[in-house]
Amino acid sequence: MKALCWEGVNKLSVENVPDPELHNDQDMIVRLIAGTTCGSDLHLIGGYIPAMRAGDIIGHEFLGEVVETGPGVRKHAVGDRVVVCSFVGCGRCWYCANDLWSLCDNTNTNPGIAQAMFGYETAGIFGYSHAMGGLRGSHAEYVRVPFADYGAFPVPEGIDDTSALFCSDSVPTGWMGADLAGVKPGDVVAVWGCGAVGQMAARAALLLGAERVISIDRIPERLAMTERYIGSETIDYTAVDVAAELRERTGGRGPDVCIEAVGMEAHSDGPARLYDQAKQQLRLQTDRPTAVRQAIHACRKGGTVFILGVFAGAVDKFPLGAVINKGLTVRGAQMHGQRYIPMLLERMAAGQLKTAHLATHTVPLERAPQAYDMFKHKTDGCVRAVIRPAP
Repeated sequence: MKALCWEGVNKLSVENVPDPELHNDQDMIVRLIAGTTCGSDLHLIGGYIPAMRAGDIIGHEFLGEVVETGPGVRKHAVGDRVVVCSFVGCGRCWYCANDLWSLCDNTNTNPGIAQAMFGYETAGIFGYSHAMGGLRGSHAEYVRVPFADYGAFPVPEGIDDTSALFCSDSVPTGWMGADLAGVKPGDVVAVWGCGAVGQMAARAALLLGAERVISIDRIPERLAMTERYIGSETIDYTAVDVAAELRERTGGRGPDVCIEAVGMEAHSDGPARLYDQAKQQLRLQTDRPTAVRQAIHACRKGGTVFILGVFAGAVDKFPLGAVINKGLTVRGAQMHGQRYIPMLLERMAAGQLKTAHLATHTVPLERAPQAYDMFKHKTDGCVRAVIRPAP
């Protein structure tokens, strides 16, 4: 079969690789219907996530058709159309039982790497380095899905493929950010980033009752899309001082909740960006926390900051003094998709969540490297490129 492989820093290629096989009785094989580029993949491609190996298949957000099931699979049958959660959960450890699926004890087959990095291992995730289990990714014609009864979900009739695709990762990630940040009716919420996850966090905040949501970015097409499809106010951070603008729009108090949906390669127009970028390129720090710093400084006293973007390791100049002296609550997590996906599919079917607009481009699997280049450089208004195998 054909698959998109990482061959080294900023090097992708489509290669012929062996078809996947069932390894355990709870596995199933799905034929890819659609996958999508994701901002967290750019960290892999750029070499910022450790433990990648040449030939690794990338991709983690996908929709497929079941073509084979192991004898232990009870909830799926050949021919089912399913959306698959990007994180793999066993369904029976303490973390899965407590809806903390991205912290599963049993699905990362290389726990020592993550233990050395974070103190504890994470769950396995499709196509996201050997530190996260070394699972083959989803940008391939066929994908093995471990613990299929817990990680794959039937797509209701009436939801089109493109819309359902984003329920694999972007929609539950954004919803989790608003939910775990404690957004409640009457809140003012600021969201850094108008990519797919940022837009979904903004929409989730509105559906959870926020009085106002203000989204921050610099790409005109993304800002316009967020206003049109999400219903959020927007700020172009290249045109104004973000902290001053947020104070102005909130009567001087600041947002109740700030959600950072940018991650480890954050951009800014200030001098801190040059400092962070230089340290990151020299590997003196692994992440650029520009948006995190801004969110912490902008949040109202006693407010909540939720870090939703992907970070891999250490950062410099973290404003701990602001956290303490302003009495902030700071949280973060990788996506507990199994906790949210069934509910989100129901909301999609009811018309409360619309995601098809995120797919600004569609490419065949053979052109996936070019799609990632376009996505990385945000050319041609690209928010997400949907990747489909040849018919």
